[in-house]
This record gives sequence, C-alpha cells and structure tokens, in this order.
Amino acid sequence: MDVILLEKIRNLGSLGEKVKVKPGYARNFLVPQGKAVYATKDNVVKFEQRRAELEAAAAGRLEQAKVRQQEINALAPMTIIAKASEEGKLYGSVGTRDIAALISKTGVHVEKREIRLSEGLLRLVGEYDITIELEGDLTATVKLTITSEG
Repeated sequence: MDVILLEKIRNLGSLGEKVKVKPGYARNFLVPQGKAVYATKDNVVKFEQRRAELEAAAAGRLEQAKVRQQEINALAPMTIIAKASEEGKLYGSVGTRDIAALISKTGVHVEKREIRLSEGLLRLVGEYDITIELEGDLTATVKLTITSEG
C-alpha cells in the first residue's frame, strides 16, 4: 500500500516521500496518528498544497530538537547508585524509565521512548554512554555511571 509521509519517520522515509508499507501499518498507525495519508490522486494534490506548511512545522520541530540537544550534551555526567553483588552485577537493572527520570530531575525533558540502550537493560556496574534520539537523525549523548551501594 502506498502512502505519502507527512513527517520524517525513522527507518521509513522523510516528509513528502511516497513509500510502500504494509496495509495494517498504514491503517492502524500511520494514518490515525496523522503521520501519513493514502497516496491517492486527490491526496497528492492536497499534500502539494500543504507542503510549505508541513515543511515549516518540521523545521520548527528540528530547531527545538537542536536546542534540546545542546542542553542534553551540556549535562554533567550522571550517577545512579544501585544494589550490586561483589562481582558488579546489579540486583535488578537500570532501564529507560530510570534514566529518563534521572535526566528529567535536572530540568531537561526527555521521554523514555527517546532513550536508546544498545545493549538492552543495564545490569552491570560501570560507565555508559546513553544515546538519546531526538528529532529525525539528531542525537544527544549523556554519560551515566552506575555504582554499587556502600
């Protein structure tokens, strides 16, 4: 099924691109969320009329993301203290929710869906570089240290 994207979607395409997706993905996610429209002749014409408006909105979101990127990159290294065994294994784990709450305490808003943990949940004591994916291909990095209690 062909759709026209109304915003940039990671691993799919950018604003205005006509892409082929599975019908369920278009019907259940892209169209209801306002991220795409079906690629009919009428919708192509309507999209071309709205293109400037959509590009301006995308540029505005990108500018906001650049400001957030500078704020996040300027953060000091963060520390989480957790219970751990003598070998350095955590009793439990540190996930995206914990990291988002820690960063949000500094006054910089980060959602847990923006945080990417390449190795999955953090289960060992140590230092980590946490990647935060903002708008489009824009990313920011935070240094996180996990230490054991006592």
